[in-house]
Amino acid sequence: MIDSHTHLGNFPLFNVSMNSDQMIKLMDENGIALSVVFSLPNSLTLEAVKKHPGRFAGLVWVDPKRGVEAAEDAEKAIRESGFRGVKMHPLIDSFLPDDELINPVMEAARKLQVPVLFHCGHPPWSLPWHFGNLADRFPDVKIILGHMGHGHIVYINGSIEMALKHENLYLETSGMPMHSKVKEAVEKVGAERVLYGSDMPFGHPGFELPKIRVAGLSGRELSQVLDSNARTLFKLTQ
Repeated sequence: MIDSHTHLGNFPLFNVSMNSDQMIKLMDENGIALSVVFSLPNSLTLEAVKKHPGRFAGLVWVDPKRGVEAAEDAEKAIRESGFRGVKMHPLIDSFLPDDELINPVMEAARKLQVPVLFHCGHPPWSLPWHFGNLADRFPDVKIILGHMGHGHIVYINGSIEMALKHENLYLETSGMPMHSKVKEAVEKVGAERVLYGSDMPFGHPGFELPKIRVAGLSGRELSQVLDSNARTLFKLTQ
């Protein structure tokens, strides 16, 4: 299994923290072969990838308000350090996903043919409809909606609706509480565009994995959501 959404570091606001050794232990306890990880600073991610070969794939976290400089940082991290894609967080970094300031980073992702994962589900910065607009502008960039709307049913439904309309939108399941919506996403959008994630250390595979397993998916669909989709999207070979 592959976990498509994890973090390393200390987060006192949430009273959680996790280093790479602790994450590996939790991964092993839950049968997770590899985690896609992103952190601030990005050096935490790179250190984890180097310390535990084959267990982590990194996404480079950038703030698109830095414009061309952010795009250059992303390109350097991907080309020189082996990061597998880009992470952006509209809520923390205070930008709208369909604002034109995001264009340089998205153009870099398009040039390098890597996916971009966004936090999704908190107003006013990260609502599904913004990502629909972005998907229209960059139809050849694969865009992952982290949390697929998070805990609000209107935003969950909106994420599924936007993914149904845009073939380059993918849905990641962490923090979204409803197993029935995982099933609905697979049925409407397609199993090949739904990814399992735990959001460690904010979430835990101990409750995120059962949500996927009780969703009523077929064996093939489970394999796609829990493993092969991430391997394809992030170009993982192990």
